[in-house]
Amino acid sequence: MHATAVAEVPVKSPVRGSIFDASNPGFKKDFDEKPFEFNHCFTADHPMFQLPRIRQILDNPNLMHHAYYDHGPIIIGQRWKELPERKLTSHEVFDNIDVASGWMMLRHLEKDPEYNELLEQCLNEVKLLTGRQIDEDKKSQEAIIFFTSPNRITAYHIDRECNLLMQVKGNKEMNIFDRNDRDVTPETELELFWSKDNNAGMYKPEFQDRAYVFQMRPGTGVHIPVNSPHWLKTPDNMSISFSISYQYKDTRRKHVYQANYYLRRMGLNPTPPGKSAFLDNVKRSVVSTGFAAKNLVKKVKGK
Repeated sequence: MHATAVAEVPVKSPVRGSIFDASNPGFKKDFDEKPFEFNHCFTADHPMFQLPRIRQILDNPNLMHHAYYDHGPIIIGQRWKELPERKLTSHEVFDNIDVASGWMMLRHLEKDPEYNELLEQCLNEVKLLTGRQIDEDKKSQEAIIFFTSPNRITAYHIDRECNLLMQVKGNKEMNIFDRNDRDVTPETELELFWSKDNNAGMYKPEFQDRAYVFQMRPGTGVHIPVNSPHWLKTPDNMSISFSISYQYKDTRRKHVYQANYYLRRMGLNPTPPGKSAFLDNVKRSVVSTGFAAKNLVKKVKGK
């Protein structure tokens, strides 16, 4: 078998005034279930994605502390605790992105009114296109810009967000795995991820041929469902990507996996989420009550 190369969707400009191409059936059929490619209106000509505007983020006191970066050689299965030592500042990496072998994640752009306006516009369209009750389901939402050097790998990982990643400048290869494939992502990895280790996902090269492979270009994007493992490769070009995402309330997924994590530590073999609505609800109730009691104790002690 070979990795599943997804047929490229021709770049199609959305209807004037829209961000996404509303004719894409993926929004209704596959949202937060399977990855799919879509078209969007953002390009490097957009004022919010020009380099001087992006660089302002690094000097914004409300945003600068949310900027993460690294530089140096990275492999697909890189563990975060083993990243190369940083020898450059964030500004040096930004200004020398063509040669710095760098990766920058400029987070929480919703704290900037102009980027937050883009985020709100995107999510409002997503609600209409998917028919999902996002406002009732979400705990938080976020906008991120990824700024990447040529020939750079973004290591394999899983996220807790429901994500739409839009390519704005340059090309990028996205590899996404089915979150329901338990060879790729065992229940134990998901339990550890939701309980204590954001880097719990382990790349297994023997299953690389199961990946959906998307060739992202400016004007195209890829939807990444919650917990779908993925890694990226930027070819011989600098890349700018814009991500909009939201996290579900903890009762949706997190509390069930946390309950299973502790049950497994007790020597039990817990039922995976989605197999029994009754057991899932019991686990949600127990974990939610436990957290509420813990927070109450903290408040009492703090008085």
